[in-house]
Amino acid sequence: MELVEQMLSGNMASLARLVSLIEGGSSEVSHIMKLVYPHTGKAYRVGLTGPPGLGKSTIVDRLTAVARSQGLRVGIIAVDPTSPFSGGALLGDRIRMQQHYLDEGVFIRSMATRGSLGGLPRTVSEVINVIDASGKDIILIETVGVGQSELDIIKNVDTVIVVLAPESGDNIQTMKAGLLEIADIFMVNKADRPGADDLISEMRAMLQLHSEQTQWEIPIVATEAVNNVGIDELYRQIQLHRECVNETGLLAQRRQQQRREQFINTLEKEISAELLEIIKQDGQLNRYVDDVEKGEIDPYSAADKVLNSKAFLITLSQQLSQRKRPGN
Repeated sequence: MELVEQMLSGNMASLARLVSLIEGGSSEVSHIMKLVYPHTGKAYRVGLTGPPGLGKSTIVDRLTAVARSQGLRVGIIAVDPTSPFSGGALLGDRIRMQQHYLDEGVFIRSMATRGSLGGLPRTVSEVINVIDASGKDIILIETVGVGQSELDIIKNVDTVIVVLAPESGDNIQTMKAGLLEIADIFMVNKADRPGADDLISEMRAMLQLHSEQTQWEIPIVATEAVNNVGIDELYRQIQLHRECVNETGLLAQRRQQQRREQFINTLEKEISAELLEIIKQDGQLNRYVDDVEKGEIDPYSAADKVLNSKAFLITLSQQLSQRKRPGN
């Protein structure tokens, strides 16, 4: 596929076009990913998550500047809420990263959540892989900022940074079972504001209470991203964590789990697409749908009847075996 070949040779316009095809659910996505996949696995992936309004975009901008000063090529995925009108990214607050837009060593993509509740769009793993294959050394993924439900990030990155600020306040208590348990690095941004020292002390106490015997001691980094204070230390901690997960084998374990998730998710999407097509064409299945809608049968009993139908299973098997795709 010419677009993939151009992207692999360093053409950023082709990379942008491929990402658009993936986001749009093109029928070519499967073929694209087959071509791209052998070229993945080289970029280090860092996720930034936490409540909204804490300066995550500014932090990504500052980290990008540090990485570029070291000659590294950077990919950025910035996730925004979805526009109810266009379906695209709503905020468009990438103005904070405008200094990098003309830098050929940086690729920036805003993505919309498109209804996903985990802080990331459903297509983000494919987009990450394409950016990885394009030759980027590090990929920074900024989640939408919806709080404790943003747990999809750990399924897609190697290092998770949880961003907090003094105004997070009592939110920490509500996040204990979520964000606080997926962090590899804690970052207290806007550390010049009142309450920052108290927040850091509270977090240290919480970490001691929930400490586990691991080879990585979770650091708490105080920053003022808007003033570029503490960013070098944050970047250093990312590098230290990378060294740790490499040496302990945790990076390989995370990547294995990510590949497993991608495989299962791909199967779910493919089978769901075929199932919907069968329902459209099969009169009996349509009757089950009608009966469920009318309340004449519960969804679970109807699903059992469908799954126990030999005719349905045969049709599904035939549909999957007869699929014609580009490149097959």
